[in-house]
Amino acid sequence: MSAQIRSLILARTDIAALMRPADWLAAAETAFRAAGEGRADAPAPLAIPGAQGVFHAKGAGLRGARSYVALKLNANFPGNPQEHGLPTIQGAILLCDGGNGAVLAIMDSIEATLRRTAAASALAARYLARADATSILICGCGAQGAAQLAALRDVLPLSRCLAWDRDPGRAAAFSEGFQAEVAEDLAPAALASDVIVTCTTSRQPFLDRVMVRPGTFVAAVGADSPDKSEISPALMASAKVVADVLDQCVAMGDLHHAIAGGAMTRQAVHAELAELVGGARPGRTSAGEITLFDSTGTGLQDVAAAAMIYERAAAAGDWPSVALAA
Repeated sequence: MSAQIRSLILARTDIAALMRPADWLAAAETAFRAAGEGRADAPAPLAIPGAQGVFHAKGAGLRGARSYVALKLNANFPGNPQEHGLPTIQGAILLCDGGNGAVLAIMDSIEATLRRTAAASALAARYLARADATSILICGCGAQGAAQLAALRDVLPLSRCLAWDRDPGRAAAFSEGFQAEVAEDLAPAALASDVIVTCTTSRQPFLDRVMVRPGTFVAAVGADSPDKSEISPALMASAKVVADVLDQCVAMGDLHHAIAGGAMTRQAVHAELAELVGGARPGRTSAGEITLFDSTGTGLQDVAAAAMIYERAAAAGDWPSVALAA
C-alpha cells in the first residue's frame, strides 16, 4: 500500500502566527544565497490576463538538506478594494517535496507576498543603504508600504518616516497608523530622505533624478509587470543598480524601461542581489553614491518562505490537512 501524504492547509492568520519578522529576512537570505551558490532554480514568471487585472504565476526550486518546489498563483486586481471589497493581491502557494513530488502544503499567498517582498528590500538595504540612514519616504501607502516600513525599520536606524500617495486620504491614514508625516509634495520629501521606497501601481515614472540626493538608497518595488513604471530612466542611469533577478528586471522591472529608453544597458547593472549576499560583488562603496534595488519579486523568495512556514507548521502538528490523492 502506498503511503498517504496529507497536505497542510494554511490560512493567512496561520502564517502570521508562525512567522516572526526576522524569519522573513532569514528566508530571503536563504533564497538569494542558494541562488548564488547554484542550489536554486527559478524559471521566468507567467502572466495570464484577467478581465480587470492579471494573474502572475511564479515557481522555483530550492535544494538543501531537503529539496522543495513551490508554485504561487497571485491575482493582481487594482480595482478590487473599491469595486468588490477584496484585496488587490490574493492567491495561493503550492509547496511540494522536491524529492518525491508530494504536495506538502497549500497556503495563502497574501501574507507571504507582502512579507517576502519587504524582506528582499530589507536584505538589499543591508548592502546598499548607508548604515546611518535615519529618514525614509514611503511612496504608495497601501499594505505593501506598511510591510516595507516595518521590514526596513528592523535593519536601519530609521527615526523619521514620510508618507506620500496620490490619494491624500491613504497617506493620512498611513501616517496615523505608523507614526509618519504626510508628504504633500513628492520632490521635497524625496530630497529629505535617506531611503525611498516606491510600491505603487503606477504606469508612469514619478521619481526623477533631481528628486534624489547623493547617498540615497531607493527600493523600486512596484514595477512587477512590463507596463508598470515608477523610476525615471535618468534616475536609473545615475544609480548603482542591483536587480533581484537580472533577466526578470530586464523584462518587467524599471530596468526594462530604462533599457527601452536608451538610458542604460543590461551590462550597466552592478549586480544581482544574490551576488551581494554571496560576496561575489560589493554593495555600497561610498557614502555619496545613489543605490537602487530593482525588485520584481521572484519565486525563490516564495519557496524559501513557504518551506520555513511548512516546517514550522509540521513541527507543531496541529494544523488542518487533507489527503489530496486519497
